[in-house]
Amino acid sequence: MKASLRIVCVALLAFVLASVIGHTRQAQPRPVTPRGELTADEKSTIDIFRRASNAVVYITTLDQVLNPWTLNVREVPSGTGSGFIWDDQVHVVTNYHVIANASAARVRLSDQRTYDAKLVGVSPENDLAVLRLQMTDQKPAPLPLGSSRDLLVGQKVLAIGNPFGLDHTLTTGIVSALDRSIGGDGGHTVHHLIQTDAAINPGNSGGPLLDSAGRLIGVNTAIYSPSGASAGIGFAVPVDTVNRVVPELIAHGKYLRPTLGVRSDERVTAFVSRKLGIKGVTVVEVVPGSSAEAVGLRGSRMTRDGLVPGDVIQTVDGKSVETGADIDRLLDTRNAGDKVVLGYWREGLNYQATLILSLPKR
Repeated sequence: MKASLRIVCVALLAFVLASVIGHTRQAQPRPVTPRGELTADEKSTIDIFRRASNAVVYITTLDQVLNPWTLNVREVPSGTGSGFIWDDQVHVVTNYHVIANASAARVRLSDQRTYDAKLVGVSPENDLAVLRLQMTDQKPAPLPLGSSRDLLVGQKVLAIGNPFGLDHTLTTGIVSALDRSIGGDGGHTVHHLIQTDAAINPGNSGGPLLDSAGRLIGVNTAIYSPSGASAGIGFAVPVDTVNRVVPELIAHGKYLRPTLGVRSDERVTAFVSRKLGIKGVTVVEVVPGSSAEAVGLRGSRMTRDGLVPGDVIQTVDGKSVETGADIDRLLDTRNAGDKVVLGYWREGLNYQATLILSLPKR
């Protein structure tokens, strides 16, 4: 009997030992397989992010709220966005719609230092704004500047920003299309945009779009999505536009687009188009002292018999125009002093004239 009990105990002990050993073996993690070197493209992307992220900032906009009981006014966060250091004077470039209607803004750097920002200038037509930080030491280096005029569909791009409040997020993609136009704040149409499939989400607005050399080539401005989240179609203001507009905002607080020296009205243009059966932008008024006046362009006038149409501008440098927005789009990349050739209709005949672009009075 004792022998049988001893045999049972030994068997039970063996079973327990086997179970423990088996369990111990199952708990052992699998060995890690060495991955080898990162690819050249991965190394390049990592390096670009490390170098560029120090120049990318997190922007919090503030609104003033009145306490109805105490009548005290306090500032509360109203929105967030991205931006980046533009120059050694610590100007920060972002989107106009990021700071529109805000009473104040605060900027947080990559090292978590936070500063109150002063608004320097805005250009709603280009969806750009410039802020300035008051700091004297440990200034972040600005991003190296690239060019957008030689961009090609298919080339790699990188977007850095703060989507959904998650700071310093990197997404990558390609240039999907060029020279897009979309509607912006205040009814403005923003022209010549870069389209990209790099994920751009709420909070990315105002952040930089970089090329594979780490140069700034655009400012992320909008997404095209019914849900408000990235759907593979994002847009950026091209850096050539940024480099033309931002210095004007820093110097004068606003950007003035070069003009032909004429004024038009969409209602008059539509009326004349229906009445005469021609397409083009009707000149309502010629600005005194302008190049348009110098070449003899005529504005519209009212008589007892009704409206006498002025000249109808049909082409600018050989490209057809039908609305004032068409002219704005064609002049958006031009500078004061540039020459343009107008094709216009007058009293049944077609004419051409060469005008010198000028800036409207500030």
